[in-house]
Amino acid sequence: MSDESEGRPDSRTVLVRIRAALPALRPSEKRIARVFLDDPAGAAGLSIAEIATECGTSTTSVVRFYKRIGYARYQDLRTDLTREAMREKLENPNLPSLSGDVNRDDTVDDIVAKVALNETLSIADTAKMLDTKELARAIGLVLSARRVDIFGVGASSFVGLDLQQKLSRIGRTALNWPDSHSAWTSAATLDESCVAIAISHSGSTIDTGEFLAIAGGAGAATIAITNFSESALADTADVVLTTAARETRFRSGALGSRIAQLMVVDCLFIGVAQASYEVSMAALRSTYTAVHRGLGARS
Repeated sequence: MSDESEGRPDSRTVLVRIRAALPALRPSEKRIARVFLDDPAGAAGLSIAEIATECGTSTTSVVRFYKRIGYARYQDLRTDLTREAMREKLENPNLPSLSGDVNRDDTVDDIVAKVALNETLSIADTAKMLDTKELARAIGLVLSARRVDIFGVGASSFVGLDLQQKLSRIGRTALNWPDSHSAWTSAATLDESCVAIAISHSGSTIDTGEFLAIAGGAGAATIAITNFSESALADTADVVLTTAARETRFRSGALGSRIAQLMVVDCLFIGVAQASYEVSMAALRSTYTAVHRGLGARS
């Protein structure tokens, strides 16, 4: 019998769900979450009272925490943490020596290994958490859209540009806006035939939220790409595509979220291209020929 049929969350997503819940947790609950994230296997061996002592909080806070992430019983959380820690260890034999943040004593080889491992795990976690029904809805909306407007701030803006370029290559009218005022002005001109896509790791970037709210108010369908499904941005969107980036002190949103966002963008793009296969392939051939003809003329 699966975890879901027993009324429990999928054991494979326990660490992802703890990370996703972090922004909305109380300070005491965040300390509890950090203990589980820093050493899942070790924390799984502790009782509720021991966790409370370790975090300098009450047993009530521990109970509130595990219920917050979907567990009715603490034992179920302990079991899932043990399973997930073992799974990650088996899939990534170097995990124990490489996990954690980059520290001042790490060699360049350590840095490369830690970055590669964290990005690999971010992609794997996102693949587990990405709701394919929501992805299919997003693909359908983009397919039928007269125009797709995209906006994000900072690192998310580069992801938006990547999506805009990909959609343009298969003949879709897609616009990526480099600043808030331009984005808001554009959003106000959208209608029911258009789609607005907002990208924000935290889901709390005010300018990005304003863009999506204005677009939705104008009648456009709205899509959010964010790491936190309970964020303000997610609440504004018709469709939410959730990433599961792993972040550390050196790998803040500007680094940690981008690889996961790009994966989601690639899935969206490939889905649109596949659904319009003949037209998309013809457009890709035409754009490839145009670019290489131009490069040949310069050489």
